[in-house]
Amino acid sequence: MPASVFEPWNDPDAKPLIRFQHVTKTFGDFTAVDDLSVDIYEREFFALLGPSGCGKTTMMRMLGGFETPTSGTILLDGKDISPIPPNKRSVNMMFQSYALFPHLSVYDNIAFGLKRDKLPKDQIDARVKEMLRLTQIERFAQRKPEQISGGQRQRVALARSLAKAPKLLLLDEPLSALDKKLRQDTQFELMDIQEKTGTTFVIVTHDQEEAMTVASRVAVMNFGKLIQVDTPTQIYEAPDSAYVADFIGDVNIIEGNATLHGDTVAIAWAEGQPQIIGTPSQPVSAGRVKFVIRPEKIAISSEKPGDRRNAVQGKVHDIAYLGNMSTYHVAMPDGTIIKATAANQRRRDSLPFTWEDPVWLSWTDTAGVVLAE
Repeated sequence: MPASVFEPWNDPDAKPLIRFQHVTKTFGDFTAVDDLSVDIYEREFFALLGPSGCGKTTMMRMLGGFETPTSGTILLDGKDISPIPPNKRSVNMMFQSYALFPHLSVYDNIAFGLKRDKLPKDQIDARVKEMLRLTQIERFAQRKPEQISGGQRQRVALARSLAKAPKLLLLDEPLSALDKKLRQDTQFELMDIQEKTGTTFVIVTHDQEEAMTVASRVAVMNFGKLIQVDTPTQIYEAPDSAYVADFIGDVNIIEGNATLHGDTVAIAWAEGQPQIIGTPSQPVSAGRVKFVIRPEKIAISSEKPGDRRNAVQGKVHDIAYLGNMSTYHVAMPDGTIIKATAANQRRRDSLPFTWEDPVWLSWTDTAGVVLAE
């Protein structure tokens, strides 16, 4: 099914594969997961994203059976899984360290769980070969883990996790040991494998780019709570809090006082500066608001644009040159820094603006998000 039409969370008749119902997990006085409720659907690639200590790994360990909820219920296929030990759940976990057996070959590592289940030899052989093909590591079948690269070991761990055809695969920071280029390549391979097998994947990561790349939906967590659960596009384009906006990607957050004008708001944010005109996507009241806008939504020019109501002038304070693009940090007269990103269509020695240049920043009425404080 194409990704564009895979939206079971919008279907009132769809039954979730996993259901967290008011789940709390405490360790002594510390609350790791706080009254959390969320549904995850079959064939989803669901990402738990947040800073260290936000509760995402605890959530995953409860799904795997390595921790028990202090209160609340976790359902898998409609059944409470709390009493079911880890080895009896149709759930597998791929650990950050890969946890491969160093004395076994790649083939035997993948076959390990199938042999423990006492499957017939020919079935084991067929399944292992299928997993080797799926993860493209057939030629390493007889090597030991120390004889292959980190990226190849990651594939062996994935093949072993999928060999028993679990309903749910849990991935704990699975790509963190790989270098950036290999990590990016592997993200697409993971998506491809998930789609081919139809297995539900739940991935824990603190890497926003990774979550946004692989996931059908992303759950942004903080202090044991879900702050927003949505598609990557919605999380990025329509964050429902300043925390989510700030956590995902680069962003400008400008605070001010809003007055309502029909479908738009006018935000007074700095003395002597024109008001920012914004179009709220959710109801806001007059008073203190936050205006959130991504740097790539802001145009930078040497002349004042005549066709936009939102236009402010400042001086280039700093430039982050990123090869394909540059982010200009522009200081306003009151000291506020606004970041604007422009594609580098010319060589670096002929960038259009340099330090201390006076520039205009402008954006459309719908480019930013207006959030109640």
